[in-house]
Amino acid sequence: MTLHIDMSEETFGSILAKAFRNTAFVAGFAITLLILAMAVVSYAWTPYDVTKLVISDKTQAPSLAHWFGTDHFGRDILSMVMVGARNSIAVALVAVGIGMGVGVPLGAFAAARGGLVDEALMRLNDLVFAFPALLSAIMITAIFGPGAINAIIAIGIFNIPVFARVARAGALAIWPREFILAARAAGKSSTQISIEHVLPNIATLLLVQGTIQFALGILAEAGLSYLGLGAQPPMPSWGRMLFDAQTRMVVAPWMAIFPGMAIVVAVLGLNLLGDGIADILDPKSRRQR
Repeated sequence: MTLHIDMSEETFGSILAKAFRNTAFVAGFAITLLILAMAVVSYAWTPYDVTKLVISDKTQAPSLAHWFGTDHFGRDILSMVMVGARNSIAVALVAVGIGMGVGVPLGAFAAARGGLVDEALMRLNDLVFAFPALLSAIMITAIFGPGAINAIIAIGIFNIPVFARVARAGALAIWPREFILAARAAGKSSTQISIEHVLPNIATLLLVQGTIQFALGILAEAGLSYLGLGAQPPMPSWGRMLFDAQTRMVVAPWMAIFPGMAIVVAVLGLNLLGDGIADILDPKSRRQR
């Protein structure tokens, strides 16, 4: 039996053409690619060693030698922003992976079973959702201590109910469709139908939500690092850099400006990318650009 997907009339070429005509997608893709490239390059090269302290160069203004200036320990801020990018991306990516890997099957299962099982899972989902990532991180670090791993766990737990709700809502809209009824008549189990028919039809929805949660994950990681609950020194983090800069805003404002701009640009790029993907892949959208 042929799988009926709402996007079936779209070819890859037409989707690609729409993508390059979509301003939000192009801008978001370019910004996201730039942030990712900066993070990847930092594994092999940075202008300066971020672990080396040069007190004689502390709080230097942006110059040809240090494009983003230096911090209170004489470390190059551009190098720290580059290394901080890979830390933020890694934490957010793994956390989103945890949320999607647990939340999507949970939401799809709840939609497939319905009744008391659906109600119980969603109430449990609401209970987990009541604890924001920050509160979860505080509880986890109170037991296991601060660190990037615990930040990933906290943000990942917060993402689970988000993806569960999205997957359930999308699946509930698919289950009454004719091709699902045909699959049932063919003798397929609820699990088979969910895997072969429901999940492919809500993949676009999950992809868009994934970009949104990725952006929120970067914000959450920065917030946790700002409070000292994320990556620990000497590993640079955008949030930690903002914490170090808060008492030096008058003498060295660049210490806050550049990591703050990095967070804003990364989140903006991911949000634009998500909006662009939603516009391109939404079968109801037929904008002529």
